[in-house]
Amino acid sequence: MSTFGTLFRVTTYGESHCASVGAIVDGCPPGLPLEPQDVQTQLSRRRPGQSNLTTPRDEKDLVQLQSGIEHGITLGTPIGLLVRNEDQRPHDYSETDLYPRPSHADWTYLEKYGVKASSGGGRSSARETIGRVAAGAIAERYLKLVHGIEIVAFVSSVGKVHLPSSVGSQASSEDDDSVEDILSSEFVQLLQTVTREQVDSHPTRCPHTETAERMTKRIIRAKEASDSIGGTVTCVIRGVPAGLGEPVFDKFEAKLAHAMLSIPATKAFEIGSGFRGTEAPGSRHNDAFFVKPDGSMGTKTNWSGGVQGGITNAEDIYFRVGFKSPATISQAQETAQYDGTPGTLAARGRHDPCVVPRAVPIVEAMASLVVMDQLLIQNARKATASLLPAITTLPPTMVKPASGQVNGKQ
Repeated sequence: MSTFGTLFRVTTYGESHCASVGAIVDGCPPGLPLEPQDVQTQLSRRRPGQSNLTTPRDEKDLVQLQSGIEHGITLGTPIGLLVRNEDQRPHDYSETDLYPRPSHADWTYLEKYGVKASSGGGRSSARETIGRVAAGAIAERYLKLVHGIEIVAFVSSVGKVHLPSSVGSQASSEDDDSVEDILSSEFVQLLQTVTREQVDSHPTRCPHTETAERMTKRIIRAKEASDSIGGTVTCVIRGVPAGLGEPVFDKFEAKLAHAMLSIPATKAFEIGSGFRGTEAPGSRHNDAFFVKPDGSMGTKTNWSGGVQGGITNAEDIYFRVGFKSPATISQAQETAQYDGTPGTLAARGRHDPCVVPRAVPIVEAMASLVVMDQLLIQNARKATASLLPAITTLPPTMVKPASGQVNGKQ
Protein backbone atom coordinates (compact mmCIF):
# COMPACT_ATOMS: atom_id res chain seq x y z
CA MET A 1 0.00 0.00 0.00
CA SER A 2 1.02 3.62 -0.46
CA THR A 3 -0.65 4.83 2.75
CA PHE A 4 1.02 4.99 6.17
CA GLY A 5 -0.56 5.78 9.53
CA THR A 6 -3.78 5.29 11.48
CA LEU A 7 -5.00 8.75 12.53
CA PHE A 8 -2.29 10.81 10.82
CA ARG A 9 -2.48 9.19 7.39
CA VAL A 10 -0.05 9.86 4.56
CA THR A 11 -0.54 8.64 1.00
CA THR A 12 2.32 9.21 -1.44
CA TYR A 13 2.15 9.07 -5.23
CA GLY A 14 4.41 9.36 -8.26
CA GLU A 15 7.26 7.65 -10.07
CA SER A 16 10.85 8.66 -10.67
CA HIS A 17 10.26 10.15 -14.13
CA CYS A 18 6.56 11.05 -14.17
CA ALA A 19 5.20 14.63 -14.17
CA SER A 20 5.16 15.08 -10.39
CA VAL A 21 5.43 13.37 -7.03
CA GLY A 22 3.75 14.25 -3.76
CA ALA A 23 1.42 13.25 -0.97
CA ILE A 24 -1.99 13.66 0.61
CA VAL A 25 -1.89 14.20 4.38
CA ASP A 26 -5.12 13.39 6.21
CA GLY A 27 -5.62 13.88 9.94
CA CYS A 28 -3.52 16.99 10.52
CA PRO A 29 -5.07 18.93 13.42
CA PRO A 30 -6.77 22.20 12.43
CA GLY A 31 -5.25 25.49 13.52
CA LEU A 32 -1.60 24.59 12.95
CA PRO A 33 0.43 27.52 11.61
CA LEU A 34 2.05 26.22 8.42
CA GLU A 35 3.87 27.95 5.58
CA PRO A 36 5.49 26.42 2.47
CA GLN A 37 8.95 27.13 3.89
CA ASP A 38 8.20 24.85 6.87
CA VAL A 39 8.04 21.99 4.36
CA GLN A 40 10.61 23.27 1.89
CA THR A 41 13.45 23.28 4.42
CA GLN A 42 13.38 19.49 4.74
CA LEU A 43 12.81 18.91 1.03
CA SER A 44 15.87 21.02 0.25
CA ARG A 45 17.93 18.84 2.59
CA ARG A 46 16.72 15.74 0.68
CA ARG A 47 17.06 17.11 -2.86
CA PRO A 48 19.69 15.77 -5.31
CA GLY A 49 22.70 17.69 -6.53
CA GLN A 50 23.76 19.04 -3.13
CA SER A 51 27.44 18.11 -3.50
CA ASN A 52 29.80 15.91 -5.50
CA LEU A 53 28.85 13.07 -3.13
CA THR A 54 25.32 12.80 -4.55
CA THR A 55 23.57 12.31 -7.87
CA PRO A 56 23.94 15.30 -10.24
CA ARG A 57 20.23 15.22 -11.15
CA ASP A 58 19.18 18.88 -10.98
CA GLU A 59 15.85 19.08 -9.19
CA LYS A 60 14.84 22.09 -7.09
CA ASP A 61 12.04 20.08 -5.43
CA LEU A 62 9.88 23.16 -4.84
CA VAL A 63 6.72 22.19 -2.96
CA GLN A 64 3.23 23.43 -3.70
CA LEU A 65 0.67 23.28 -0.88
CA GLN A 66 -2.55 22.73 -2.82
CA SER A 67 -5.26 22.20 -0.22
CA GLY A 68 -6.08 22.04 3.47
CA ILE A 69 -4.47 25.40 4.29
CA GLU A 70 -5.69 29.00 4.13
CA HIS A 71 -3.83 32.10 5.25
CA GLY A 72 -1.07 29.95 6.72
CA ILE A 73 -3.38 27.89 8.98
CA THR A 74 -4.36 24.24 8.54
CA LEU A 75 -8.09 23.59 8.17
CA GLY A 76 -8.15 20.00 9.41
CA THR A 77 -9.00 18.79 5.90
CA PRO A 78 -6.62 16.79 3.66
CA ILE A 79 -3.44 18.65 2.72
CA GLY A 80 -2.27 18.18 -0.86
CA LEU A 81 1.48 18.42 -1.50
CA LEU A 82 2.94 18.49 -5.02
CA VAL A 83 6.53 18.62 -6.34
CA ARG A 84 7.11 18.64 -10.10
CA ASN A 85 9.80 16.52 -11.76
CA GLU A 86 11.74 19.01 -13.86
CA ASP A 87 15.00 17.25 -14.82
CA GLN A 88 13.66 14.05 -16.33
CA ARG A 89 15.85 11.95 -18.60
CA PRO A 90 14.00 8.69 -19.17
CA HIS A 91 16.23 7.85 -22.16
CA ASP A 92 19.11 7.39 -19.70
CA TYR A 93 17.50 4.11 -18.65
CA SER A 94 16.79 2.54 -22.04
CA GLU A 95 19.06 -0.40 -21.26
CA THR A 96 16.57 -1.51 -18.58
CA ASP A 97 14.20 -2.38 -21.44
CA LEU A 98 16.35 -5.49 -21.83
CA TYR A 99 18.09 -5.92 -18.48
CA PRO A 100 16.69 -5.99 -14.93
CA ARG A 101 19.33 -4.19 -12.88
CA PRO A 102 21.02 -6.49 -10.33
CA SER A 103 19.60 -5.97 -6.81
CA HIS A 104 17.16 -3.33 -8.07
CA ALA A 105 13.36 -3.68 -8.19
CA ASP A 106 12.97 -3.91 -11.98
CA TRP A 107 12.45 -7.69 -11.93
CA THR A 108 10.32 -7.92 -8.78
CA TYR A 109 7.97 -5.10 -9.85
CA LEU A 110 7.45 -6.82 -13.20
CA GLU A 111 6.77 -10.13 -11.48
CA LYS A 112 4.31 -8.54 -9.05
CA TYR A 113 2.30 -6.29 -11.36
CA GLY A 114 2.95 -7.76 -14.80
CA VAL A 115 3.98 -4.27 -15.97
CA LYS A 116 6.67 -1.82 -14.83
CA ALA A 117 7.69 1.78 -15.22
CA SER A 118 9.49 2.38 -18.51
CA SER A 119 12.41 4.21 -16.95
CA GLY A 120 14.21 4.62 -13.66
CA GLY A 121 13.03 2.87 -10.56
CA GLY A 122 9.38 3.89 -10.73
CA ARG A 123 7.83 3.69 -7.26
CA SER A 124 10.93 1.94 -5.93
CA SER A 125 13.03 5.04 -6.66
CA ALA A 126 14.09 7.26 -3.78
CA ARG A 127 12.23 10.04 -5.57
CA GLU A 128 9.04 8.63 -4.02
CA THR A 129 10.33 9.75 -0.62
CA ILE A 130 9.60 13.39 -1.46
CA GLY A 131 6.02 12.84 -0.32
CA ARG A 132 7.20 11.29 2.92
CA VAL A 133 9.58 14.14 3.69
CA ALA A 134 6.95 16.78 2.95
CA ALA A 135 4.37 15.04 5.15
CA GLY A 136 6.95 14.45 7.86
CA ALA A 137 7.75 18.16 7.94
CA ILE A 138 4.10 18.91 8.74
CA ALA A 139 4.05 16.32 11.52
CA GLU A 140 7.32 17.64 12.89
CA ARG A 141 5.96 21.19 12.90
CA TYR A 142 3.14 20.09 15.21
CA LEU A 143 5.38 17.95 17.42
CA LYS A 144 7.86 20.78 17.96
CA LEU A 145 5.25 23.49 18.51
CA VAL A 146 2.98 21.56 20.88
CA HIS A 147 5.34 19.14 22.65
CA GLY A 148 8.86 20.47 22.08
CA ILE A 149 9.87 17.18 20.45
CA GLU A 150 13.20 17.23 18.57
CA ILE A 151 14.23 14.72 15.90
CA VAL A 152 17.81 14.68 14.63
CA ALA A 153 19.37 12.06 12.36
CA PHE A 154 22.98 11.81 11.20
CA VAL A 155 25.25 9.53 9.23
CA SER A 156 27.00 7.12 11.59
CA SER A 157 28.86 4.97 9.07
CA VAL A 158 29.85 4.70 5.41
CA GLY A 159 31.24 1.33 4.40
CA LYS A 160 33.71 0.36 7.13
CA VAL A 161 34.17 3.96 8.29
CA HIS A 162 32.26 4.28 11.56
CA LEU A 163 31.54 7.19 13.86
CA PRO A 164 33.07 6.29 17.25
CA SER A 165 30.08 5.09 19.22
CA SER A 166 30.81 2.15 21.46
CA VAL A 167 33.60 0.94 23.70
CA GLY A 168 35.21 -1.66 21.52
CA SER A 169 36.17 -4.17 24.21
CA GLN A 170 35.22 -7.81 23.90
CA ALA A 171 34.93 -10.47 26.56
CA SER A 172 38.15 -12.45 26.91
CA SER A 173 36.25 -15.75 26.71
CA GLU A 174 32.74 -17.06 26.16
CA ASP A 175 32.39 -17.55 29.92
CA ASP A 176 33.50 -13.99 30.74
CA ASP A 177 30.41 -11.79 31.34
CA SER A 178 32.35 -8.57 31.90
CA VAL A 179 31.05 -6.03 29.37
CA GLU A 180 31.93 -2.37 29.09
CA ASP A 181 29.22 0.25 28.60
CA ILE A 182 27.34 -0.52 25.41
CA LEU A 183 27.68 3.07 24.21
CA SER A 184 30.58 5.38 24.93
CA SER A 185 29.89 8.42 27.11
CA GLU A 186 30.92 10.61 24.17
CA PHE A 187 28.28 9.04 21.94
CA VAL A 188 25.61 9.36 24.64
CA GLN A 189 26.50 13.04 24.93
CA LEU A 190 26.21 13.38 21.14
CA LEU A 191 22.73 11.83 21.18
CA GLN A 192 21.65 14.29 23.87
CA THR A 193 22.99 17.43 22.20
CA VAL A 194 23.46 17.00 18.44
CA THR A 195 21.65 19.54 16.25
CA ARG A 196 20.72 19.61 12.58
CA GLU A 197 23.02 22.56 12.11
CA GLN A 198 25.93 20.42 13.29
CA VAL A 199 24.83 17.56 11.05
CA ASP A 200 24.52 19.77 7.97
CA SER A 201 27.89 21.44 8.49
CA HIS A 202 29.53 18.67 6.40
CA PRO A 203 28.31 17.17 3.09
CA THR A 204 28.39 13.66 4.55
CA ARG A 205 26.03 14.74 7.35
CA CYS A 206 28.31 13.16 9.92
CA PRO A 207 28.73 15.46 12.97
CA HIS A 208 32.26 14.20 13.70
CA THR A 209 34.74 16.11 11.55
CA GLU A 210 37.53 13.55 11.42
CA THR A 211 35.15 10.70 10.61
CA ALA A 212 33.29 12.85 8.07
CA GLU A 213 36.49 13.43 6.10
CA ARG A 214 37.21 9.70 6.02
CA MET A 215 33.65 9.07 4.85
CA THR A 216 34.11 11.58 2.04
CA LYS A 217 37.19 9.77 0.79
CA ARG A 218 35.32 6.45 0.88
CA ILE A 219 32.39 7.81 -1.13
CA ILE A 220 34.68 9.48 -3.68
CA ARG A 221 36.58 6.20 -4.07
CA ALA A 222 33.33 4.40 -4.88
CA LYS A 223 32.28 7.13 -7.30
CA GLU A 224 35.58 7.12 -9.18
CA ALA A 225 35.32 3.34 -9.56
CA SER A 226 31.78 3.66 -11.00
CA ASP A 227 30.70 1.76 -7.90
CA SER A 228 28.63 2.46 -4.78
CA ILE A 229 28.81 1.99 -1.02
CA GLY A 230 26.28 1.69 1.82
CA GLY A 231 26.15 2.96 5.37
CA THR A 232 24.00 3.65 8.42
CA VAL A 233 21.94 6.55 9.75
CA THR A 234 21.42 7.02 13.49
CA CYS A 235 18.43 9.01 14.72
CA VAL A 236 17.53 10.40 18.14
CA ILE A 237 14.06 11.61 19.18
CA ARG A 238 14.07 13.84 22.24
CA GLY A 239 11.08 14.94 24.31
CA VAL A 240 8.62 12.13 23.50
CA PRO A 241 6.20 11.62 26.42
CA ALA A 242 5.75 8.25 28.08
CA GLY A 243 2.89 6.02 27.01
CA LEU A 244 3.11 5.95 23.21
CA GLY A 245 2.86 2.60 21.43
CA GLU A 246 0.06 0.07 20.96
CA PRO A 247 0.90 -3.43 22.22
CA VAL A 248 1.05 -6.06 21.12
CA PHE A 249 1.41 -5.82 17.35
CA ASP A 250 1.84 -2.07 17.04
CA LYS A 251 4.54 -1.54 19.64
CA PHE A 252 6.37 1.74 19.23
CA GLU A 253 9.58 0.12 18.04
CA ALA A 254 7.57 -2.12 15.69
CA LYS A 255 6.02 0.94 14.06
CA LEU A 256 9.45 2.56 13.84
CA ALA A 257 10.89 -0.55 12.22
CA HIS A 258 7.97 -0.65 9.77
CA ALA A 259 8.54 3.00 8.88
CA MET A 260 12.30 2.75 8.48
CA LEU A 261 12.34 -0.51 6.52
CA SER A 262 9.83 0.96 4.07
CA ILE A 263 12.49 3.50 2.97
CA PRO A 264 14.20 2.51 -0.29
CA ALA A 265 17.55 0.69 0.09
CA THR A 266 17.10 -0.13 3.79
CA LYS A 267 18.25 -3.56 4.98
CA ALA A 268 18.60 -3.28 8.78
CA PHE A 269 17.06 -1.67 11.86
CA GLU A 270 18.04 -1.71 15.51
CA ILE A 271 16.85 0.33 18.49
CA GLY A 272 18.62 1.13 21.74
CA SER A 273 21.52 -1.20 22.41
CA GLY A 274 20.49 -3.29 19.39
CA PHE A 275 22.64 -6.28 18.55
CA ARG A 276 25.40 -5.16 20.92
CA GLY A 277 22.93 -5.48 23.79
CA THR A 278 22.62 -9.20 23.15
CA GLU A 279 26.18 -9.61 24.43
CA ALA A 280 25.49 -8.03 27.83
CA PRO A 281 23.97 -9.91 30.78
CA GLY A 282 20.79 -8.47 32.28
CA SER A 283 22.69 -7.26 35.33
CA ARG A 284 24.59 -4.83 33.08
CA HIS A 285 21.91 -4.19 30.49
CA ASN A 286 18.91 -3.37 32.71
CA ASP A 287 17.94 0.31 33.01
CA ALA A 288 17.43 0.97 36.74
CA PHE A 289 14.74 3.48 37.71
CA PHE A 290 15.16 6.58 39.86
CA VAL A 291 13.15 9.69 40.75
CA LYS A 292 14.17 12.79 38.83
CA PRO A 293 14.33 16.23 40.48
CA ASP A 294 10.90 17.09 39.03
CA GLY A 295 9.39 14.05 40.76
CA SER A 296 8.95 11.97 37.62
CA MET A 297 10.38 8.51 37.08
CA GLY A 298 13.42 8.06 34.87
CA THR A 299 16.12 5.53 34.10
CA LYS A 300 19.78 5.84 35.08
CA THR A 301 20.88 4.34 31.77
CA ASN A 302 19.02 4.06 28.49
CA TRP A 303 20.06 0.85 26.78
CA SER A 304 16.34 0.32 26.02
CA GLY A 305 16.45 3.27 23.64
CA GLY A 306 13.45 5.00 25.22
CA VAL A 307 11.04 2.10 24.70
CA GLN A 308 10.09 -0.64 27.18
CA GLY A 309 7.41 -3.25 26.52
CA GLY A 310 6.69 -1.52 23.24
CA ILE A 311 5.75 1.74 25.04
CA THR A 312 7.80 4.93 25.26
CA ASN A 313 9.21 5.74 28.71
CA ALA A 314 10.00 9.47 28.14
CA GLU A 315 13.74 8.85 27.72
CA ASP A 316 15.49 9.72 24.46
CA ILE A 317 14.61 7.30 21.65
CA TYR A 318 17.56 6.35 19.50
CA PHE A 319 17.86 3.84 16.68
CA ARG A 320 19.99 2.99 13.66
CA VAL A 321 19.01 2.19 10.08
CA GLY A 322 21.20 0.29 7.61
CA PHE A 323 21.23 1.26 3.91
CA LYS A 324 22.69 -1.02 1.27
CA SER A 325 24.99 0.15 -1.48
CA PRO A 326 22.89 1.68 -4.30
CA ALA A 327 22.00 -0.96 -6.87
CA THR A 328 22.40 1.20 -9.98
CA ILE A 329 26.09 1.54 -10.87
CA SER A 330 27.87 2.40 -14.12
CA GLN A 331 30.36 -0.41 -13.73
CA ALA A 332 29.84 -3.26 -16.21
CA GLN A 333 28.15 -6.28 -14.60
CA GLU A 334 27.71 -9.78 -15.97
CA THR A 335 24.02 -10.58 -15.58
CA ALA A 336 21.01 -11.72 -17.66
CA GLN A 337 18.31 -10.09 -19.74
CA TYR A 338 14.60 -10.50 -18.96
CA ASP A 339 14.44 -13.48 -21.31
CA GLY A 340 17.37 -15.15 -19.55
CA THR A 341 19.97 -14.38 -22.22
CA PRO A 342 23.38 -13.75 -20.56
CA GLY A 343 24.90 -10.34 -21.16
CA THR A 344 26.71 -7.33 -19.76
CA LEU A 345 24.93 -4.34 -18.23
CA ALA A 346 26.64 -0.98 -17.72
CA ALA A 347 23.84 1.25 -16.46
CA ARG A 348 23.71 4.89 -17.44
CA GLY A 349 21.70 7.59 -15.71
CA ARG A 350 22.45 9.66 -12.64
CA HIS A 351 22.64 7.97 -9.29
CA ASP A 352 24.10 8.42 -5.82
CA PRO A 353 27.35 6.59 -5.05
CA CYS A 354 26.09 6.52 -1.45
CA VAL A 355 22.54 7.29 -0.32
CA VAL A 356 23.05 7.88 3.40
CA PRO A 357 23.77 11.65 3.36
CA ARG A 358 20.46 12.29 1.57
CA ALA A 359 18.65 9.66 3.65
CA VAL A 360 19.01 11.72 6.84
CA PRO A 361 15.88 13.89 6.34
CA ILE A 362 13.95 10.83 5.12
CA VAL A 363 14.68 9.00 8.37
CA GLU A 364 13.67 12.10 10.33
CA ALA A 365 10.44 12.33 8.35
CA MET A 366 9.41 8.73 8.93
CA ALA A 367 10.25 9.06 12.63
CA SER A 368 8.04 12.14 12.88
CA LEU A 369 5.15 10.32 11.17
CA VAL A 370 5.37 7.48 13.69
CA VAL A 371 5.51 9.82 16.70
CA MET A 372 2.67 11.98 15.38
CA ASP A 373 0.38 9.04 14.70
CA GLN A 374 1.06 7.35 18.04
CA LEU A 375 0.62 10.63 19.88
CA LEU A 376 -2.79 11.23 18.34
CA ILE A 377 -3.84 7.67 19.20
CA GLN A 378 -2.73 8.03 22.83
CA ASN A 379 -4.33 11.46 23.19
CA ALA A 380 -7.61 10.04 21.88
CA ARG A 381 -7.43 7.27 24.48
CA LYS A 382 -6.68 9.70 27.31
CA ALA A 383 -9.41 12.13 26.25
CA THR A 384 -11.96 9.32 26.12
CA ALA A 385 -10.90 7.93 29.51
CA SER A 386 -11.03 11.39 31.10
CA LEU A 387 -14.81 11.45 30.62
CA LEU A 388 -15.22 8.49 32.98
CA PRO A 389 -15.58 8.84 36.78
CA ALA A 390 -12.35 8.82 38.79
CA ILE A 391 -11.13 5.34 39.73
CA THR A 392 -11.60 4.82 43.47
CA THR A 393 -12.19 1.06 43.80
CA LEU A 394 -8.75 -0.27 42.86
CA PRO A 395 -5.67 -0.59 45.09
CA PRO A 396 -3.31 2.42 44.73
CA THR A 397 -0.65 0.14 43.21
CA MET A 398 -2.93 -0.42 40.20
CA VAL A 399 -3.59 3.24 39.38
CA LYS A 400 -1.22 5.85 38.00
CA PRO A 401 -0.29 8.37 40.70
CA ALA A 402 -1.43 11.96 40.35
CA SER A 403 0.90 14.30 38.46
CA GLY A 404 4.04 15.09 40.47
CA GLN A 405 3.61 12.08 42.74
CA VAL A 406 5.55 8.82 42.93
CA ASN A 407 4.00 5.94 44.92
CA GLY A 408 1.28 8.29 46.13
CA LYS A 409 3.77 10.76 47.65
CA GLN A 410 4.56 14.30 46.64
